[in-house]
Amino acid sequence: MKHRIARLETPAIKNTTEIRVLYADTDAMAIVYHTNYIKWFEAGRNELLRSLGYPYTRLEDQGFLLPLTECYCSFLTPAVYDDLLLIEASLGELKAATIRLDYQIFRKSTGELLAKGFTRHAVTDRKFKPVRLKSVAPDLYQIMTEKLDKQPEQEDQK
Repeated sequence: MKHRIARLETPAIKNTTEIRVLYADTDAMAIVYHTNYIKWFEAGRNELLRSLGYPYTRLEDQGFLLPLTECYCSFLTPAVYDDLLLIEASLGELKAATIRLDYQIFRKSTGELLAKGFTRHAVTDRKFKPVRLKSVAPDLYQIMTEKLDKQPEQEDQK
């Protein structure tokens, strides 16, 4: 099975991280300042990779990086001070030298979806030269592709 463009209807690789909104996360309107959602995407991404046995320190120790190439966030309703949030991060797309991670942020108390988006990352060496994930991290690639093989693909719409 080819994994050039694999976008999942039901994510096979998913992790949920819990975060509480701090007072410092809010702005003059008493809602969460927009850049914090991107920071929480990163927290979700870190914990998703950690759950696969690949914290960022391991990636770097193996000599490869995941620099951000694209980021999108749709703000649906604001989070406020002291909200407990659930950041759901999932593998949305896997290509030879890029990955896309999808995110949803929910208010834990109500289950309300507050924001959703994605980040796309190149797989590079330390000099930012693109490399194939399968070559630099064959075990991580195998984990991802095995889970993808068990899921139906949908057409690439972006």
